[in-house]
Amino acid sequence: MSNSETNRIEYKQQLTNDFEQEVIAFLNYKEGGIIYVGINKNGQAIGIENIDLTQLQIKDRIKNNIRPSTLGLFDVTVKTIDDKEIIKVIISSGTEKPYYLRKKGRTIEGCYIRVGSSKEQMTERMIDDMYAKRIKHNLKEIDSPRQELTFNQLKIYYEEHGLKLNENFLQNLDLLTSEGVYNYNAFLLADENTISIKLVKYLGTDKLELLENLEYGNRCLITAAQKILDRLDVENTTYAKIEYFGRKEEEKIDSRALKEAVINAIVHNDYSYGNSPIIELYSDRIEITSAGGLPQELSQEEFLEGVTAPRNKELIKSI
Repeated sequence: MSNSETNRIEYKQQLTNDFEQEVIAFLNYKEGGIIYVGINKNGQAIGIENIDLTQLQIKDRIKNNIRPSTLGLFDVTVKTIDDKEIIKVIISSGTEKPYYLRKKGRTIEGCYIRVGSSKEQMTERMIDDMYAKRIKHNLKEIDSPRQELTFNQLKIYYEEHGLKLNENFLQNLDLLTSEGVYNYNAFLLADENTISIKLVKYLGTDKLELLENLEYGNRCLITAAQKILDRLDVENTTYAKIEYFGRKEEEKIDSRALKEAVINAIVHNDYSYGNSPIIELYSDRIEITSAGGLPQELSQEEFLEGVTAPRNKELIKSI
């Protein structure tokens, strides 16, 4: 163990009242961090008596006392150091900054960030700047352009898979803003919207000769995605290949890989830019373009250097 705390490592001899503040500070920090519970400030393992109860308390406090949701952003494990059982809490940099104490709200009393080897309260300016950077790309907090929405296609889709949308489906599927109105997620999944996904087909290997220019959309995004996948199944010609042991059929492009690529493009497209995915069919390939930008903490220089997630890379080094 390192004998001193750093910008990414915090020691706690026991679970304290300010534990959530430490977690929030790492969630709001660009590189995340690690909290060790059961180690004193000198880096010496002290251990925890009731390890299972403490581990459960940590999970419950992070999930219930911090907002926005921390689901998928932390991990709690038990380690043995010098024959002492301690708890290691790994925290990723959050994607919906700023994070805050639920009971304090998004205020200077509720928002913290890691500065050096300690947590600090964020200023109002820091909170506003951080919120402004993520709000544009957070469809949950973007109001739907229309507020008179229906979701019959979505309900049919669920029923076809043996599921049923209950009366709380708007909250459960994050289709409402924090103000309680339909958000952009709801707009994308509504029976009618203005989102159109283009499928363009060319005769050769370039764009000189256009054969078809189709648009799928203006409806529930799930329905539009299925229509596109059905069309690509037709376009993805199966070839018969005669081999020594008989006839073998091969797809032009592996259908599973193609389906995954299309779904990823639709799901991860940044609709806040006002753009939609485009699928282009050539005689020798299929090109899929999904709109988006750099992650909040990633600079253009880091991207060009091939660094796709600097905070997670540094976290892995520490682990």
